This record gives sequence, C-alpha cells and structure tokens, in this order.
Amino acid sequence: IDLAWQSHKSELKRCSMAHNCLQCIKYLMFVFNLLFWLGGCGILGVGIWLAVTQGNFATLSSSFPSLSAANLLIITGTFVMIIGFVGCIGAIKENKCLLLSFFIMLLIIFVLELTVVILFFVYTDKIDKYAQRDLKKGLHLYGTEGNIGLTNAWSIIQTDFRCCGVSNYTDWFEVYNTTRVPDSCCLEFSENCGLHSPGTWWKAPCYETVKIWLQENLLAVGIFGLCTALVQILGLTFAMTMYCQVVKADTYCA
Repeated sequence: IDLAWQSHKSELKRCSMAHNCLQCIKYLMFVFNLLFWLGGCGILGVGIWLAVTQGNFATLSSSFPSLSAANLLIITGTFVMIIGFVGCIGAIKENKCLLLSFFIMLLIIFVLELTVVILFFVYTDKIDKYAQRDLKKGLHLYGTEGNIGLTNAWSIIQTDFRCCGVSNYTDWFEVYNTTRVPDSCCLEFSENCGLHSPGTWWKAPCYETVKIWLQENLLAVGIFGLCTALVQILGLTFAMTMYCQVVKADTYCA
C-alpha cells in the first residue's frame, strides 16, 4: 500500500509539473502568435494602402505584372495572419492538431525561404542577366495605358537614384524609336527636357546603381533577414515544445 501511495504521489507530482510547464509555454506562445498576427495585419494594411494608391510601387517586370510590392505585401500579410491565428488558437485550446499544423506551415515557409536564398546566391549571374533583359522589356510599357504603376516606379527610381535606363540611357531610344528619354532622366527637370541633348541626362545605369545601393545596405538587409529567421525558429521551438508538453500532460494526467 505504501509503495502504491508513493507511486501515486510521484504521478501527481509529475502531472502537476507537466501542467505548470504547459501553462507557462501556453501563454508565451499565445503572446508570441498574437504579436505575429498583429504583424501580419500591419503588413496586409500597408499592402492594401499601396494597392489603392496610384500604383507608385508597382512591378517593373513585364513577365510578372502581378509581382508588385502591394501584392507581395498583401499575400505575405495574409499568410502571416493565417499562421498567427492557427498558432493562437492552437496555444489557447492546447490543441495538438493545430499546434502541429502551425509547426508544419512555419517549417515549410522557412525551408522555402532558405531554398530561395541558396538558389539566389548559386545563380546570381543568371538572375542578373534575366532581370536586366526583363526590365528592358518592361521599358516598352512605360507611359502606356493601364501601366501607371510601372511608369511611376521608373520615374521615382530614375529621379531618386539619378540614373537613366536599365544598362544605359540608350535603352530608351528603342522604346521611343528616337533619341529621347523620359523627363525623369534629366539633370534638371523641366517639361520635355528628355528631348534635349544627352549632356543634360543622367548617365548612370539604374540596374547597377540600385544593385550598388543594395550592396552598401547589405548589413541592414542581412540583419532583417536574420531577425526574420530567428522569429520563425522561435515560433517553431514554441510550437514543438508545447506540443510535447501537451502529450506529456495527457500521458501523466490521464
């Protein structure tokens, strides 16, 4: 009888410890996923705001016209909201199925991101060539009906980065079939200044200029990427830890 009582006390103690540990992880994971969900709301809101404006941040690509900043933010925000919602409900309900679903979804996204980064560094030269070719095709849509987003995007880039064309200002000669560039290429902006001589235009190629700017800000990009990865790893850790604690609680307290 004494041995049975000791065994029962030991089981109760383990059950209590498992329950307390589960409650701690439960609320930590809930808060984490609530912040995750709110972040998704913020991203979605910015995406919608960009979408309803005049398309200032639209895609420059002719092959992927839907791949605009607004659409990317809307898709990203929606996914983050869904994943955060699943994580919140899974944590508060202590539901093993939802916790596992959250873990799998987050793991798939993490693996896809890692794959994209690796492929980007492996095929950098090929991506460079394809991107320049595609951007040059996109120049032919500049100023055309239904492409105000692309038009505004090129105007902003050329004005802010003080550049002209993809690889050279002569890229615009093929678009206009004459020796002229958009007014945003001018050293000093004025109406129809793109019809003046090349001496009044920016000479720097936009592709290389933007690429150099990104390289100069690589540290900031790297920190952002690292923070994103750490948040995802933290989410994966929380989900799997809580899943294991739920299984332990079910085992000891059954």
